[in-house]
Amino acid sequence: MAPKADNTEGIVLNFVNEQNRPLNVQNAADALQKFNLKKAAVQKALDNLCDSGKISFKEYGKQKIYLARQDQFDIPDTEELNRMKEENANLQEKLNEQKKAISEVEAEMKSLQSNLTMEEIHAKESKLRKEVDEMEKKLIKLREGVTLVSPEERKAIEGLYSESLNQWRRRKRMFRDVWDAITENSPKNPKEFKEELGVEYDEDVGVNFQSFADLIQHGKKRR
Repeated sequence: MAPKADNTEGIVLNFVNEQNRPLNVQNAADALQKFNLKKAAVQKALDNLCDSGKISFKEYGKQKIYLARQDQFDIPDTEELNRMKEENANLQEKLNEQKKAISEVEAEMKSLQSNLTMEEIHAKESKLRKEVDEMEKKLIKLREGVTLVSPEERKAIEGLYSESLNQWRRRKRMFRDVWDAITENSPKNPKEFKEELGVEYDEDVGVNFQSFADLIQHGKKRR
């Protein structure tokens, strides 16, 4: 059963806004077939949306080209553009890594074909092809700019990371309190006593707590 008229306009409006590119009625009708919408219904919905000012259009001869209203979108500032460029560079790096991984898988397939029995080759090939398909799907998502980590997953990971930092901070403070109490009245030189016990501070092994803490703030700024 076809959607009601008001629902049809809602579906068409969402589609036009999501695409945010010039569309003719045929483009929209082809894409919206999955909603059981006919071309005539799509045409009517587009015209009604234009009349109500929810979308705009331009005429080229006898053909109308429909566009989403641009005043509804936020225009990124310089900082946001720089962030987007950085994310794009990161995605490009991941894309290159995926291409490299695919090349390695294909090389492994060729190597296995010369060393395994036919039965083993078929089984391994099936497994590797599945891995390649999964990698290619990830590549497609990366090219389309799809976020592979959901906001919920990101929030959970950041929460775990933040809690780990808090534990680290508390344990550092507890150690300092105990250490200061021990060495305050000790006749031994604290530095020599530390070396004698084999105690190592974060700085002794090249670890900077603040650099890890700054990652949380850096991640929040990038959102």
